[in-house]
Amino acid sequence: MAPVVVVNVVGLTPRLLAHMPNVSKVGTAASLRPVLPAVTCSVQATLLTGSMPRDHGIVGNGWYFRDLGEVFLWRQHNRLIQGEQLWDAVPGIRTANVCWWYAMGGSSDFIVTPRPIYYADGRKEPDCYTRPPQLHDDLVAELGEFPLFTYWGPTASITSSKWIIAAARRILAKERPDLLMVYIPHLDYDLQRFGPDAPQAVAAAREVDAALAPLLQEDATVIVLSEYGITNASRPVDVNRALRRAGLLEVYTQDGMEYLDPWASRAFAVADHQVAHVYVNDPADLARARDVVAELPGVDEVLGQEGKVKYGLDHERAGDLVAVAEPDAWFTYYYWLSDDRAPDFAKLVEIHRKPGYDPAELFMDPDDPLVKLRAGTALARKKLGMRYKMSVVPLDPEPVRGSHGRLPDAAADGPVLLGPFDRDAYAATEVKGLITQLLKG
Repeated sequence: MAPVVVVNVVGLTPRLLAHMPNVSKVGTAASLRPVLPAVTCSVQATLLTGSMPRDHGIVGNGWYFRDLGEVFLWRQHNRLIQGEQLWDAVPGIRTANVCWWYAMGGSSDFIVTPRPIYYADGRKEPDCYTRPPQLHDDLVAELGEFPLFTYWGPTASITSSKWIIAAARRILAKERPDLLMVYIPHLDYDLQRFGPDAPQAVAAAREVDAALAPLLQEDATVIVLSEYGITNASRPVDVNRALRRAGLLEVYTQDGMEYLDPWASRAFAVADHQVAHVYVNDPADLARARDVVAELPGVDEVLGQEGKVKYGLDHERAGDLVAVAEPDAWFTYYYWLSDDRAPDFAKLVEIHRKPGYDPAELFMDPDDPLVKLRAGTALARKKLGMRYKMSVVPLDPEPVRGSHGRLPDAAADGPVLLGPFDRDAYAATEVKGLITQLLKG
């Protein structure tokens, strides 16, 4: 039986398929109904388990770990997903995971996932984690080091997607796994930078289509899908600043910089694109917190327990309240009231320290005339093996032009599924079953 290759082209929509002839040949495009929140980790967990966030527990790209008193985004341990996953759905098959999330500690026979080197002196260098370990050296010898700085950040580009595609093809040729899952990030970048209607979005779609052509032509049963569609959005909503002004959010100060204090705050939000989980320490503050958030311009609805049940988001990791933005709005994580009190990590690409998602990391600060000089100086220090701080990210979110996370208002702006299927629409919860049937022949 030919291997099943599942290609996750994040951000792919029916509108963009018109510019992607190679991808379009995979099969008739069916619309794919995502889950709330329509963000990477939540949707991928649903695709892998066939269940809703209430069951698999991935309520966003991150959440407040109540037992630790910390906000963490982009954790990598596979055990965070609850329930059986596609990797184990068919006994005896060999599987390969190339850059799908929650890979580390998973049961796949072959794993490739981004994993920087964090040196003891604070330096961060690009690299990846692989399983088996020798796969790392094989890929680096053939393809060069994993291009982390084109995978995310101001220099994110097609380079990382090309490396991932090449790695996937190499694993497919040498190992012939029964199931190969590949994540392609490129559309995420310019659609958030410029919006899905911009010429840059069309150019990105064409770039991905050309890069994918060799993989799509392999001797395999190919499925192409996406997690969400990105829509035009230009209204940032400062949910944490509103909670702070209302006296519900607290900060503490070190070296003149303010840090979110989740232990002491009566309410705070973990912002994640167009969804924000609002954690409220005392039920007596729920009504006040709901009113503060609901009154913000750009907020579409605020879900309590009943609303979370409706959307399958009633898991203990979810916020006590869940805010959903209007179609052209999105949530910032910002909690400081004056930029001179912002923590130093706010101007860095620092996905693990920020208590929320920051799409401004895709930009160099347009208001800083020395930003390129700063970047060049930091790069020079990096090449010399010295500690460096790439302090280039703007504190003004105005440049962001695309977002996602709410359920799509139209199928044309939502995710897609292409493959040997005969319906014109599927739910994300059905994908595991469809792939399992193919693997069983």
